[in-house]
Amino acid sequence: MSNTMLEEGKEILAQQSFSLLLGAELEVFEVGVAELSLAIRDDLKQNYGFAHGGVVSYLADNCITFAGASVLGSCVTSEYKVNYVRPAIGDKLIAKSTVLYSGKRQATCECKVYAKSGDEEKLVAVSLGTITKV
Repeated sequence: MSNTMLEEGKEILAQQSFSLLLGAELEVFEVGVAELSLAIRDDLKQNYGFAHGGVVSYLADNCITFAGASVLGSCVTSEYKVNYVRPAIGDKLIAKSTVLYSGKRQATCECKVYAKSGDEEKLVAVSLGTITKV
């Protein structure tokens, strides 16, 4: 079933023009779990040379929404917060989200965003959000 979910999730991501602009890829989409990644390109960096906070925040937001969608179906983000813990320096960003709690209409999800360089992943942000069924 998870392969079918992943393919359906990739179709949804392909309909998000902003996600396509950034180059996001859905890596994992299973019940209660989602992972998104994107390459850190020069045009996504801020003036100090690391990935812009808006890019990191987008990845967390979209990843928690995918995790929420895995249990709720069609949904949107009601609210989320991001704590940046270190500059996002590396070749790739990877967001990993899990559903902490889900009811009939809402899910609370967390996301950890990592910057990857080679085989090394460093935590760069942590996010918590509420996802609401539409």
